[in-house]
Amino acid sequence: MSKKRGRKRSSGELSESSTSTLTPDPDNMLGLRIQHTWREKGNLTKWKGTVLERLSVNSSLYMVKYDGFDCVYGIELFKDERVSNLQVLAEKVVNNKIKVPPGAEELVGRAVEHLFEKEDGEKNEWRGMVLSRAPIMTHWYYITYEKDPVLYMYQLWDDYKDGDLRVLPESENKHLLPADRKPGEETESLVESLRGARVVVTGASTGFGEQLAYHFARLGAQIVITVREHVLQRVCALEICLHNTSCALHLSHLTVPFLFF
Repeated sequence: MSKKRGRKRSSGELSESSTSTLTPDPDNMLGLRIQHTWREKGNLTKWKGTVLERLSVNSSLYMVKYDGFDCVYGIELFKDERVSNLQVLAEKVVNNKIKVPPGAEELVGRAVEHLFEKEDGEKNEWRGMVLSRAPIMTHWYYITYEKDPVLYMYQLWDDYKDGDLRVLPESENKHLLPADRKPGEETESLVESLRGARVVVTGASTGFGEQLAYHFARLGAQIVITVREHVLQRVCALEICLHNTSCALHLSHLTVPFLFF
């Protein structure tokens, strides 16, 4: 992987400084600060970041937010031969309370217009979708964009307060319609199209999958969740029903003998 810098450097401090390190434990990595070297094309670079999630469908894969870069990476920290000298830092993740501006709308699940300043000072408009609140660093949000469908993380309320983020009304989302729509044809909104629709969510017991299940439930969709642990599945099902008592929920056991990334 290359260190691709995001379009806008993340604001805010991610951790308190410390130089001491701990021995990494694969089963105890969530929420920890890490650093490691990365070898690519004969070059070595040093990376430092926060472990956000461990994917349930592939327990060797971790979602990591690296300092100074706005996209989120999926890394097999203990298996990838390009990763070396992995260390856990004795640092605390600083997770400041979200300061939501008075009268602001809910962001999760909404289409937004995000302004980014280029080096020459000009601002570009990027339209995208706010997917969920990020785990661990819960004052950040997962978001992806039409121009660049990569998973990014931003402290969106900072940009909202500065006038660089705007929630788009449905009337400005007509370009996000099926390609076979006829000119002038009336279409239902995203919320209306999901009401009663059957949505399959994998890995719904924790993290990103869990938040997606809650969001679709609030929109009135029929949720089909797949979770490897039956106990977690039923706990997740109860939580989803609490988000929307009128939504239909289907539990299923999914066996995937071989799964490759």
